[in-house]
Amino acid sequence: MGRRPVGSFCMVWPAKLLKNREETGFSGMGFLKMARGPLPLLPNRIIIKEKKDPPTAKGEHDMLINLIQSLADGRGVDWAQALAQVLSVGFVVLCVLPLHEFAHGWVAYKLGDPTAKNAGRLTLNPFKSLDPMGALAILLVGFGWAKPVPVNPRFFKNPKRGMAVTALAGPLSNLLAALVGAFLATGLMAWTLSGGRALTGLSYFILQVLYYYVVVNISLAVFNLLPVPPLDGSRIVGMFLSDRALAAYYKNQQAMSFALMLLLVSGKLSGPLSTVQQAVAGAVFAVARFPLYLAGVL
Repeated sequence: MGRRPVGSFCMVWPAKLLKNREETGFSGMGFLKMARGPLPLLPNRIIIKEKKDPPTAKGEHDMLINLIQSLADGRGVDWAQALAQVLSVGFVVLCVLPLHEFAHGWVAYKLGDPTAKNAGRLTLNPFKSLDPMGALAILLVGFGWAKPVPVNPRFFKNPKRGMAVTALAGPLSNLLAALVGAFLATGLMAWTLSGGRALTGLSYFILQVLYYYVVVNISLAVFNLLPVPPLDGSRIVGMFLSDRALAAYYKNQQAMSFALMLLLVSGKLSGPLSTVQQAVAGAVFAVARFPLYLAGVL
């Protein structure tokens, strides 16, 4: 199966779905605007050498483009924080987005659709899902895309429900990946607290990487759940619409996608997304901290 054409936001599957309800594509796209506020996991007992601020998401250098702008304006740059962010985004592009795409394909396969498997997309190989321009966009401006996983709803017993479940698998994989990162971060803090150590040097840098890793995953999950084509949320909404309403929904997909792009570029969507991301991050870190609280470590 040849590579399907992909636009800047992979807006290809809904039109084809309207025409023949056959083959569509799932794409792990994300908006990585950092939620405002402090890292929701640092207890007051942690000692941070040299009075460094704990990792935060204040939006000062949210993406590489902001860092470049800071350099152009002659402002200072926290290179350790910038490197931590680049490493975490790189890990997401090479490991998490492939997991997102694999989750779509694997769930579709379990529901009876072999399309992704036959296309060689039922894999965690990052080069199968890597879109160079989409990856660069994630790093530079905070939203981007991966190669969509082909899915054929004709193989599902219930096409609407099958598409919704397949769509939900992607964001859920990001939330699970975020939870793993939060567990690692809280484990690092527990180790720091247990010996009365200062959070500095390598441990502080690792915590920054883990924090950005968690934030990026949560951002991907939250953004993909927006009910706007071609995001995963639109497939979930489609399960609850009649065929007539669904046709009208996708008939206006270009207008909705354009409106979404305008909201992203203007920054009008940053506040609401940041609020949701912060709430989800708090919940994820609360779950990750719970076993350590029970053990009396945190």
